Amino acid sequence: MGRLPDFLCLGAQKAGTTSLHHHLCQHPGIFLPQKKELHYFSLSYHRSTRWYAGHFSGARPDQLIGEVTPYYLFHPHAPEWIARLLPQVRLIVLLRDPVERALSGYFHSRRLGHESLELETAFAAEPGRLADAESHLARPGARHPAHQHQSYLSRSRYEVQLNRYLARFPANRLLILQSEWYFQNPEAGWRRVLEFLELPRHPLRESDQRHNAGAGEAAGVPTAFRQRLREELRVTYETLERDYGITWDTMPERGET
Repeated sequence: MGRLPDFLCLGAQKAGTTSLHHHLCQHPGIFLPQKKELHYFSLSYHRSTRWYAGHFSGARPDQLIGEVTPYYLFHPHAPEWIARLLPQVRLIVLLRDPVERALSGYFHSRRLGHESLELETAFAAEPGRLADAESHLARPGARHPAHQHQSYLSRSRYEVQLNRYLARFPANRLLILQSEWYFQNPEAGWRRVLEFLELPRHPLRESDQRHNAGAGEAAGVPTAFRQRLREELRVTYETLERDYGITWDTMPERGET
């Protein structure tokens, strides 16, 4: 059948996973498929394991195999499916300030043509759009466009998503990194990733370059709306600080989407 991944980068969406993918590709001891976001455990679980393994056929025996699909963190059934096929896999998670990630997700969907509603209307419509998503996605291969492209606040409720993984994997199999810290301290963040993967150090090139950045649309979002979102995500902020020591104490600079 072929080899399967030793590690997965689960997400979160708009939290720097594209940049991390570029970093991982620089290490000679790591093999990643050319295509980022294979979506096997989200959109393609109806396909065979052989199909999935085929994406890693170019790996050398001495390389670790990985893949990066940000939707895995949010997909409600991905943790179960991953644990079933890859019980020993290592999992990497990047978490960005929940409010800023939610806003960035909205503008990302607008740019790609997945969202036609204005900002506040789209956020208000989210609960109704996602009402049947979890049951619908239980069928392997099922797609739910609103869940994938119009899930702004829901994708930022990290405590819900992390709990799904911790119910199936021991905590030492997850590396949870704050995105802002990783990109402000790229050398230290890169060392943490390599230590987690038990790989030797390797110089990081393009450490200051960000990939898949937005166009700065969030700069125009009113402070009052940001504060309202932060209140809606209060449990997320409190849980991440209490359980993981990750804090977003002040509202970050606007405009980085």
